Parts: sequence; structure tokens; C-alpha cells
Amino acid sequence: MATVTFRDETAAGRPVTEWQVAGLPERMTVRELIRLRVREEVARHNARPTDRFNGLVRPDDAETELNGYRLREPRRIDWERQAEIAEHAFLVNGFFVLAGDRQVESLDETVDLTADPGLVFVKLVALAGG
Repeated sequence: MATVTFRDETAAGRPVTEWQVAGLPERMTVRELIRLRVREEVARHNARPTDRFNGLVRPDDAETELNGYRLREPRRIDWERQAEIAEHAFLVNGFFVLAGDRQVESLDETVDLTADPGLVFVKLVALAGG
């Protein structure tokens, strides 16, 4: 069994947050890892729903804030919907994922978690006016 470290960083490489999930298979696809990450962060939110969500992608009907998203009111979030949003965001370069020292290119790419137990997620922010 493997343990993976999920770490968010800014485009400049500054760490934002980091957490681990243990007991995983030794090899998983990028799609499976993104879905796992989203399921875990939504489960943490749903355990104590607030009007703020700190996650990989913006929930439906939420406003973007610094390092998170503001919900109109405290509510539970559907992790499967969030996973769909995250998969789409990956495909349209809303964020990229680094496994070890390389950028993964496809949702179907397999990551060896014994060799690359750390995944870095870098959100790309659209520039204002362009």
C-alpha cells in the first residue's frame, strides 16, 4: 500500500496546503487521483459545512476568493459533481499536476505512487483583461 501527498502550490512554487492519504494502491491514474483528492476535500467540508470551501475547483454557484470559494450559504457539496468539474478543469488547463519531477499530461496516465508519492497541483489563474 502507498501513501500519497497532495500539495497545492502557487505558479511561483510557494506551498499553499499539503495533506496525505494512506492505504492506496501502488499505481493509480491521474483521473483516479484527482477524484480521490476531490472526494477527500469535499468529505472534510461536508463534515462541517460552512459558507467557505477550500478545494481544487470552484463549486457551482460559488464566488472565487483568495485561496478558496465563498458559497451563498453553508451547504453540503456533491463530490461527484466536483470531480467532474475538476476533470474538465484539468483538460482545459485550469490546473496542472506534477508527479515527482514531471508534469502529467493525461487523465489516463498512470502514476507509480511508490516512486512518485507526492503530487503537486498548480492552479492557473486567468489574467484580468486578457
